[in-house]
Amino acid sequence: MADKKKRRRSDADSDTDSLPFKNRLKPDSVILQSIKTFTESTPSTSDSKPLTLSDLSLSTTCREVSDLPLSSVQSAIESLILSLTHSILSGNGFSFSVPSRSSTNQLYVPELDRIVLKDKSSLRPYANVSTVRKTTITTRIIQLIHQLCLKNIHVTKRDLFYTDVKLFQDQTQSDAVLDDVSCILGCTRSSLNVVAAEKGVVVGRLIFSDNGDMIDCTKMGMGGKAIPPNIDRVGDMQSDALFILLVEKDAAYMRLAEDRFYNRFPCIIVTAKGQPDVATRLFLRKMKMELKLPVLALVDSDPYGLKILSVYGCGSKNMSYDSANLTTPDIKWLGIRPSDLDKYKIPEQCRLPMTEQDIKTGKDLLEEDFVKKNPGWVEELNLMVKTKQKAEIQALSTFGFQYLSEVYLPLKLQQKDWL
Repeated sequence: MADKKKRRRSDADSDTDSLPFKNRLKPDSVILQSIKTFTESTPSTSDSKPLTLSDLSLSTTCREVSDLPLSSVQSAIESLILSLTHSILSGNGFSFSVPSRSSTNQLYVPELDRIVLKDKSSLRPYANVSTVRKTTITTRIIQLIHQLCLKNIHVTKRDLFYTDVKLFQDQTQSDAVLDDVSCILGCTRSSLNVVAAEKGVVVGRLIFSDNGDMIDCTKMGMGGKAIPPNIDRVGDMQSDALFILLVEKDAAYMRLAEDRFYNRFPCIIVTAKGQPDVATRLFLRKMKMELKLPVLALVDSDPYGLKILSVYGCGSKNMSYDSANLTTPDIKWLGIRPSDLDKYKIPEQCRLPMTEQDIKTGKDLLEEDFVKKNPGWVEELNLMVKTKQKAEIQALSTFGFQYLSEVYLPLKLQQKDWL
């Protein structure tokens, strides 16, 4: 019986040793020392005040919102309604001056490495057939926000939609107007006390307080801790991690969490399970700014993986008005990169052909200023478009379910192979 157990163990060991490129791995202590050197060399934002729009002399006027207390939001709403009332009593009807959030009104600022909103606005009059419905929705949203201010409570975007389904018809309409209202009032969306449902999760070497309760993210099991939708609840962040690992996919996150990758290489693992939500973006920025840790991103090798990475780093065009609060500076692209497909000998059957839409998205990204700024990104994107191949993080499972945590990531960290 003992001989059988020994044989099984030796077979398992030989399987592990035969993993591609595993023989290139140095001892964990050497890799850890390399990461420590990198972390210590990461510029700390505590030494100097971060650049803001007001510090720059831009030729174009831009606008940004700020985090306002509830009392200020209430005052802003009441002042706005008072001015609209004066307009109606003067016989001029009423209209909202709404900042344009169209792509033509966006500007990438290299000094800030993020997208900001230019100052162009458009009128949304009530006495106009084409805008009367949207103006009515805007008025209703402002009324509901005022109620939240008076009651000092938070609601989800879904709650907001269900207060007047007949008027809103679809949640995308109430969500879009909610962003408009943020711009009109000059405050962040979280200042309106409207939050999205919990989506992102975090696990690893992080302790923080959530509404007064201390949360240890090493003791949250494989599922991790749901990221609070209200960032105001989060405080007292403590960590002995060496870096933050930002993961695009839930499947990759689960693999790393179950393997307790954060114990082998002290880190904090976070994911929004796909498209970045506001709460995860706010949480990631808070971790980066308070803990002064580098952020490494693990995304699919396709144009959408890079788009997701850019939303975390440079902001989304839809919410460029709040990019100062939602973006995390200097995120490194760890993988999976197009050059990794050949470098790690990913089999052809695990690579996917890019669709025409994929290729178009890749070419469009090459025209973006935030991509052009990074020559490494340009090189990788050009390779992707040229080969017309993409791959998911899960393609690494062709070498074994734990190849991601056992070989790929350790080797990436050892070689400091990020852009």
